[in-house]
Amino acid sequence: MQREITDDLNALLNALPPHVAEPLREQPSDHLLEVVLDLGRMPEARYPDEEVVLSEREVTEEDIGYVVANIGIFGDDNRAGIERTLHRISAIRNRTGRIVGLTCRIGRAVYGTISIIDDLVQSGNSILLLGRPGVGKTTMLREVARVISDDLKKRVIIVDTSNEIAGDGDIPHPAIGRARRMQVPTPALQHAVMIEAVENHMPEVIIIDEIGTELEAAAARTIAERGVQLVGTAHGNTLENLILNPTLSDLVGGIQSVTLGDDEARRRGTQKSILERKAPPTFDVVVEIRSWRQVVVHEDVASVVDSILRGRTISPSTRTLDDDGQVVKQEQEAPKAKAPTATAPSRRNGSAQDQDNRRVIKVFPFGVSRSKFEQAIKASQLPVVLADRIEGSDALITLRNYYRKKPQVLRDAESYGIPVHVLKNHTLPQIEQSLLNIIGVEDKGQPLYQALKEAEDAISEVMASEAAVELSPQTSYVRRLQHQLAQRYNLSSRSIGQEPYRRVTIIPGWQS
Repeated sequence: MQREITDDLNALLNALPPHVAEPLREQPSDHLLEVVLDLGRMPEARYPDEEVVLSEREVTEEDIGYVVANIGIFGDDNRAGIERTLHRISAIRNRTGRIVGLTCRIGRAVYGTISIIDDLVQSGNSILLLGRPGVGKTTMLREVARVISDDLKKRVIIVDTSNEIAGDGDIPHPAIGRARRMQVPTPALQHAVMIEAVENHMPEVIIIDEIGTELEAAAARTIAERGVQLVGTAHGNTLENLILNPTLSDLVGGIQSVTLGDDEARRRGTQKSILERKAPPTFDVVVEIRSWRQVVVHEDVASVVDSILRGRTISPSTRTLDDDGQVVKQEQEAPKAKAPTATAPSRRNGSAQDQDNRRVIKVFPFGVSRSKFEQAIKASQLPVVLADRIEGSDALITLRNYYRKKPQVLRDAESYGIPVHVLKNHTLPQIEQSLLNIIGVEDKGQPLYQALKEAEDAISEVMASEAAVELSPQTSYVRRLQHQLAQRYNLSSRSIGQEPYRRVTIIPGWQS
């Protein structure tokens, strides 16, 4: 399908003050991301790799009032739009509620974006889209709604929180085709509108953007159990991230601790206390969006989750759009399944030993202190080395301000299919957490698997003996996950000791 982009930019320009709109008309619009108006500052246009000042005249209250008068009404989430367009205007308010800043984000309908997953959409399976903010999840979701409603002639209902998918106003944007749209009065009620949609309007397909709460995850499961196809997005970059998210893990079946009998544990070659999938996944297929030209597809979510929990290496397929618009599928060869080779450190003596033979991950730091990376690698004892060039690296780590400007190095990384990880700041804990995330993706989550398995074993022991159990030293990121596990079982926990030997102790509830 030919890729076509529409953005209705004139509708937004007409809503801006003339001294902002006129210079903007002279700028290229193809890659315009947003226009920023902050009280007392000069207006700016933001592009992937630069920011352009539109006027030497500072933004006044009259300018902000001009925009507010020409757009829709702001909702509880401080977002408004322009009728029958996809543009989104977000407000920044002061302590009294007065608007002192506006972010006018360009909304685009991109036709042809789902050719890379067209077969999955037509299969009738429920599909969950994952990816970092700004990668195009909502754009792809909008095109899914149009294709299913127009080409496949199915009854489609869009649950549209903040009018992100179908635009502002009572008449939805033509980019969704014949799909019907239910607006959500406030984000807190998205789960209720999801249930209302399936109960009142007999849809064959329901489209949901940004499933982010436990209530919404439960509503999605209810819809799927009624035989309705779901296509939605959720917070998280990878399937492994979703499994470790206690709020959203139910979307892929949920996780529970199971105690095996002696014979079964020997047969499986595992410890008696293990993690297992709790229920069938709500979504049959998970698509990780790396860029609009590349996705990673997990077509059998149930078996993939089971493999991850058992420490096996998974083998998803990668799909890439070539220069001719053809989809190139690359199936990763599945290695022989085996139990995790890492030996969990002893929690009795507090020593932390890494006895596994995992491959070394090459990380290229861009715009970040290499000496801090070397400190973090040494402190965490992770199998990571710093690469001197982007080619051949397994991941790139950079700071947020570099990522926003999208220099050539970052564009090269994305073209090579190298994951880009963004730090909020370059402190040691941030760097260490980012390295752990990379290891979790590249090495199929084995370090996190071992740490969580140790915490699960301790939880079982505490519940049986009602005596506190001390875990092995871990980084702050891993300790946080262990604390969350303890909370799920209504147990208390606390961190003790000094870095790098700081560790979690799981305590019975009555001792807290």
